[in-house]
Amino acid sequence: MSEARAGDGPPAAARSRKSRWWQRGLPWLITAGCFVYLYSRLARAAAAEGRGLGPYLAAIFENVSWSRWLLLMIPYCALFVLIDSLVVWRVITWFNARLRYADVLPIRASAYILSIVNEQVSKGAIALYLSRRNGIPAWEVGSSMLFIMFCEYYYLLMWATVGVLLQWDRLPQVFHVIPWLALVSAAVFVVFYLFFTGRLSSGRVGWGGAVRNRPLFRSFRLARLRHYAAVIALRSPAMLTAVVVYGLALKLFGVTVGLGEMLGYLPVIFFGAAMPGPMHSVAIVLWVLLFPERPGAMTTFGFVQHNFFILFNAGMGLLFLRRATRELLAKAP
Repeated sequence: MSEARAGDGPPAAARSRKSRWWQRGLPWLITAGCFVYLYSRLARAAAAEGRGLGPYLAAIFENVSWSRWLLLMIPYCALFVLIDSLVVWRVITWFNARLRYADVLPIRASAYILSIVNEQVSKGAIALYLSRRNGIPAWEVGSSMLFIMFCEYYYLLMWATVGVLLQWDRLPQVFHVIPWLALVSAAVFVVFYLFFTGRLSSGRVGWGGAVRNRPLFRSFRLARLRHYAAVIALRSPAMLTAVVVYGLALKLFGVTVGLGEMLGYLPVIFFGAAMPGPMHSVAIVLWVLLFPERPGAMTTFGFVQHNFFILFNAGMGLLFLRRATRELLAKAP
């Protein structure tokens, strides 16, 4: 028997390595496919105007009023940082310790530098910082970061569902699954909430009790419906502001879209870009799919909007990095 089990080991390990290879390679294949699609659309559009691809894109950049664009994007990005920091501050004060908003803003802003690589890593950096600076157990702060990410999913899903219902006929069919996903997620949330509030069982023993009582899930044990609703409500002004800003910015690229129409598009793009799978790949090129007559302008628009948002937030983080580092190295209270 032992020989048979030993003989079964290598094939199983090989299958596991093969599976991991596909998991690592699939996102790169999807990304490559998106770039190939965009390149072909841009090349055809440039050829139709009798230009090379470089001069075609350069002409689009020249026709945009970048000063007006910056007047829109800089206040929006700064507002997002303030709202995002507000959410982190409220959750920490609910579940961990009473801190000042000014104590949380520097580390939340500084963590955007790590967000360029991975948003989850930046949340972990916030947990480590608050644990060392304020003496809060790291697992408990990590629980609050996990709670924020959990709420972010439902926040994006809620607004994406609104967007799909508003623009059902205009959006690709892959996004029509979002309302059904929202129903399933709502059912999961009910079970999740009842489980962590201890209402699905009469005792705290056994496997369920052991999971529920782990420090990593402390915030979920303490959270009530008002906490989930408050996080979504605090974040929603950022989404509504983005709808207005993106609508005005799109006019600078020669496309006019009403606010109601943009409310249908933007939350779906934000949600799709945050999710793995086919929705993520379609969200990357959705601006071009929605406005196929302007592939160059839409590719440029999506590129500069996304990258400026990320880089500006990281730049904000650099402004606060020195203070955050100094406070981290200081003796924790």
